[in-house]
Amino acid sequence: MKTKLSVVLGLLFVGASLLKAWPGEESVKGGKQAMIYNFALKNIDGKEVSLSQYRGKALLVVNVASQCGYTPQYEGLQKVYAKYKDRGLVVLGFPANNFGAQEPGTDQEIKTFCSTRFNVTFPMFSKISVKGPDKHPLYQYLTDATTDPKFAGEIKWNFNKFLIDKQGNIAARFDSKDAPESETVVAAIEKALN
Repeated sequence: MKTKLSVVLGLLFVGASLLKAWPGEESVKGGKQAMIYNFALKNIDGKEVSLSQYRGKALLVVNVASQCGYTPQYEGLQKVYAKYKDRGLVVLGFPANNFGAQEPGTDQEIKTFCSTRFNVTFPMFSKISVKGPDKHPLYQYLTDATTDPKFAGEIKWNFNKFLIDKQGNIAARFDSKDAPESETVVAAIEKALN
């Protein structure tokens, strides 16, 4: 009997530990809302950044690439950031090399490209994977149906955009073809900021 009890207690302990594997699961009441703040990633300079520093702000999370047909969207992302940053919008760029090997550079090369070509001043992060078996947990969270089924599904190409509202919930998702300064994206940003 003691052996069975030990096994059951051991399984409960392992199960509780696994629940903590999803960042912040144990600290979020009412499901997975606002869990985005529990992720920490390296920025383009290699420093650990907790997304909790953006709590209370609207976020536009974008997987970016330097050699894509949509790369000129960096300009639109910068314009949207400049226009709305004082109202609480932060654009977060996540370089990814998942589509057509269109982000082959190092973090330093990406940083130089973005700053010299497009004068990017919004936060850029270290290159991650947004699709496949090595998908970063942030993108597992963003694309998972249990987070929000309305916005779930794999990233299909560079410059997909997730708009996160001030409470940390996904408010909208946009495809590559949706320019950052388009009426649809700007309307969603305005709504998220109000």
